[in-house]
Amino acid sequence: MFNKFIQRPVLSIVISLIIVFLGVLSVLNLPITQFPTISPPMVNVKVDYPGSNGELMIKSVIIPLERALNGVPGMKYMTSDAGNDGEASIQLVFNLGTDPNQAAINVQNRVASVTNKLPPLVVREGVKITREVPSMLMYVNLFSTDKNTDMKFLYNYADINVLSELKRVNGVGSGDILGTREYAMRIWLKPDRMLAYKISSEEVMEALSSQSLEASPGKTGEASGTRSQAFEYVLKYSGRFTNKEQYENIVVRSNSNGELLRLKDIAKVEFGSSMYDIYSNLNGKPSAAIVLKQSFGSNANQVIEDVKAKLEKIKQKFPKGMDYEISYDVSKFLDASIEKVIHTLIEAFILVGLVVFLFLGDWRSTVIPAIAVPVSLVGTFAFMTFFDISLNLITLFALVLAIGVVVDDAIVVIEAVHAKMEEEHLSSLKATKKAMHEIAGAIIAITFLMAAVFIPVAFMSGPVGVFYRQFSITMATAIILSGVVALTLTPALCAMMLKNNHGKPKKRTPVNIFIDGFNNKFNFLQGKYENVLGKIINRRAITFIALLAFCAGTWLVSSTVPSGFIPNEDQGMFYAIIQTPPGSSLERTNNIAEKLQKEAEEIDGVKSVSSLAGYEILTEGTGANAGTCLINLKDWNDRKESVQEIMKELEEKSKDIPGANIEFFQPPAVPGYGAAGGFELRLLDKTGTSDFKKLEEVNKEFVDELSKRPELSNVFSFFSASFPQYMMKIDNDIAQQKGVSIENAMTTLSTLVGSNYEISFIKYGINYKVIVQAAPEYRAQPDDILKLYVKNNRDEMVPFSAFMRLEKVYGLSEITRHNMYTSTEISGGAAPGYSSGTAIKVIQEVAAKKLPRGYDIDWAGISADEVAQGNQAIWVFLICLGFVYLVLAAQYESFILPLSVILSLPAGIFGAFLLLKFTGLENNIYAQVAMVMLIGLLGKNAVLIVEFAVQRHAAGKSVLEAAMEGSKARLRPILMTSFAFIAGLLPLAFATGPGKIGNRTIGTAAAGGMLIGTVCGVLLIPGLYYIFARIAERIKLVKKEEENPLTEEIDNNEIQKV
Repeated sequence: MFNKFIQRPVLSIVISLIIVFLGVLSVLNLPITQFPTISPPMVNVKVDYPGSNGELMIKSVIIPLERALNGVPGMKYMTSDAGNDGEASIQLVFNLGTDPNQAAINVQNRVASVTNKLPPLVVREGVKITREVPSMLMYVNLFSTDKNTDMKFLYNYADINVLSELKRVNGVGSGDILGTREYAMRIWLKPDRMLAYKISSEEVMEALSSQSLEASPGKTGEASGTRSQAFEYVLKYSGRFTNKEQYENIVVRSNSNGELLRLKDIAKVEFGSSMYDIYSNLNGKPSAAIVLKQSFGSNANQVIEDVKAKLEKIKQKFPKGMDYEISYDVSKFLDASIEKVIHTLIEAFILVGLVVFLFLGDWRSTVIPAIAVPVSLVGTFAFMTFFDISLNLITLFALVLAIGVVVDDAIVVIEAVHAKMEEEHLSSLKATKKAMHEIAGAIIAITFLMAAVFIPVAFMSGPVGVFYRQFSITMATAIILSGVVALTLTPALCAMMLKNNHGKPKKRTPVNIFIDGFNNKFNFLQGKYENVLGKIINRRAITFIALLAFCAGTWLVSSTVPSGFIPNEDQGMFYAIIQTPPGSSLERTNNIAEKLQKEAEEIDGVKSVSSLAGYEILTEGTGANAGTCLINLKDWNDRKESVQEIMKELEEKSKDIPGANIEFFQPPAVPGYGAAGGFELRLLDKTGTSDFKKLEEVNKEFVDELSKRPELSNVFSFFSASFPQYMMKIDNDIAQQKGVSIENAMTTLSTLVGSNYEISFIKYGINYKVIVQAAPEYRAQPDDILKLYVKNNRDEMVPFSAFMRLEKVYGLSEITRHNMYTSTEISGGAAPGYSSGTAIKVIQEVAAKKLPRGYDIDWAGISADEVAQGNQAIWVFLICLGFVYLVLAAQYESFILPLSVILSLPAGIFGAFLLLKFTGLENNIYAQVAMVMLIGLLGKNAVLIVEFAVQRHAAGKSVLEAAMEGSKARLRPILMTSFAFIAGLLPLAFATGPGKIGNRTIGTAAAGGMLIGTVCGVLLIPGLYYIFARIAERIKLVKKEEENPLTEEIDNNEIQKV
């Protein structure tokens, strides 16, 4: 069947060229990401309620929305938070695989059903619904070296000239400038002047809306259809006021004597900022912090490239002294890791070549796999496009590991051709034909077996499933292609290129001397191997004891190796979160942030520091006592310290900064999974009492208990119910006697203290608000509130002190909820030497023992998936084994023989765990992927021996002789392919730089398993074959049974036809 390809080498070469051509076309269009898209789709609902506090937000806005949104199709969980600055948000997290567009529409419909229950101010501000990848894609700082440039100018310059351009870049989901420093017309009322003229805040609002307005008067001379007009003119009105002077001259009151009271008589008007809520600095200079997030399903690398190009273009028009710096972008780590893996690919390729050369001893034989391997690898890209798989760290690992696997098929062919040339002194063409007839069956069997390992894995669900799926499809396609190449291109090349030099004297070159030495040693080793095998092959007890020892060893070692999900790599940046005492002002927080910035800049390895006061990146919450620093590190090659070491150093230094609680953490391991690495835990209050004080006590005790555990580090929670607040107590009876309605009193306060806006105007092509509020000096202290006046229904001014008093209380600065329960957020990570899996177990233990009744915990972010994942890895393993067993059973027409292959695998799994234990790495997703692959590779070694033994047994040899011959004949190709594979793994196992933890884990697990699995396997497999072949002889399903493997029969039928 395969002789056609040997006789028609051009056909074989053309098939390979087509495969390569399709692969090259595909690789140019493959999206590049750090990981497969495993972060779940999220929909955000944002609400503004000016002047409102957190508790009011929860009661009037969040609860009605949550009740409507609860249980929207595909929802996994929802979290909400409301601050005292009048902003609230609800984040709905959906199951992986939910269509984000459909999810957003469902959310929109549900929000629309309760809009009429929300306060009118909220409806006027609008409920914003967005869907985006929640993690930061880029963080760009716009700064200026000019002394006269302030934050307000930078913010508005960025808003008008930069952000609007960046938002149009394809793949940018949302762009925001942190804070709200946008321009606004500020009308600062002076309550003492208003009292003198007896003017209420409502009259001011009325004057504004009646005098600054848009109007549409129509046209004169418009045709009426009866008589013709000479001309038609459009009438225009100048519209809303846009400058300070026009607003100052608004008439608030007038009388018939021609006296006018203008706005400037009772207020100060200025073109200022709408809010003063966030301070942003870069290396000590004021800056505008632009945060960009990517849209769902876009290619991060491409988006970042486009944004950088756009920024360079905008930069040409910057005013003097202005510049930008990209403080964080996801692609920095991604590019560095991918470059690293590509280096590894090349190193692995070279090392595999060397091993092949060493075993085969001639360069022609080494060139053949060097041609065959790239064909399979490049061809894989075509299938990646077909299955919608991106080029990411997982698929690149698959390709590195595939080198070792793919080279196998080529080596098996070349080895067999050499053996035929040596034994029967044939020409290369005849030797190739004869060898292919013998081993075509084995190659098809190996290919099917290896693909069979990976196919069931592709049907797994959840985020882990996506990892396995992309890895397994990439591996399976590379393996199937290598099978195709081994049956077409490799034999054609062998027939063309190989020469029969066996038995002829070689030139005495140093290389030849070394290779002869190596061959002599190998033959000596083979002799020893046969002696050992002769002693143990028919002693079943030895085989079974060895098997049990490996199984027990695997169980013991695996239980001591820490388990994890996705390791936190050194991504070249980390965050610091600053929390000043409750009630601190924004300026005080900014002062602390600047001190931390100076400390960080002194550390070697730090490139730049951007600080934010008033914004906290973990929850994306705002508040005067919260701050964040983003510390950006130098390139991996330019610094000696790892990110952990720099974090530790800064932690030590920051202990000298008094009056603040500062916590450090890394960005999330997988972009899109929360804001930080480590675990994300929620403590839920299910008592239904809304007793925040009690929740604070429980939370504090719980965090203290967690901090005592050695497995956890940096456990912290910023939940505090000690923020100073004042409760206004109104005596309704007195108020009514004075002619003041409570509604009127509250509206007046809302305008004077909280600020109000009725109208807006357009300037520079952007809509700006007109904000009315009492000047700051009239509302500096709580007592000042009582000195304000409200107008009653008899046109008299009544002081608030006449019917109201203030009482000091304590409350929250930000209220968070999780699945409709009030919650607190607890963050932290596993201590060095422990894994995230251990951390989760410990927290669950502490919660079960220590939490009082009515309180519970729940998980968010990546932790939620890790908890849900449970023991999925074990099931994957069993499914893979089951699938391999069935494929082999079909091939050998026996349910017993395949057991000799399956039972040889524990040795390799034991080796993988043993090496992970020695190197101190954890059993995470990378290690599990490596172990699934080991099933295929070690199974393949066993198949080579068993397949050959079955052939010999069919030819009339006894089971013992067949087992001996099979293992002897296949020792060289097995050791050669296994060592070639291990050589390919070395660059991974000793990786440094970005992404080194993942590289080392996958490299170490695979190399350890392969080494121990191969060395012990060649001793174990013949013994297992001996046991099961003896049983298989006695048990037959059909009396007259063909003993040949299925793949052999196909070949025999072909020969008979000829």
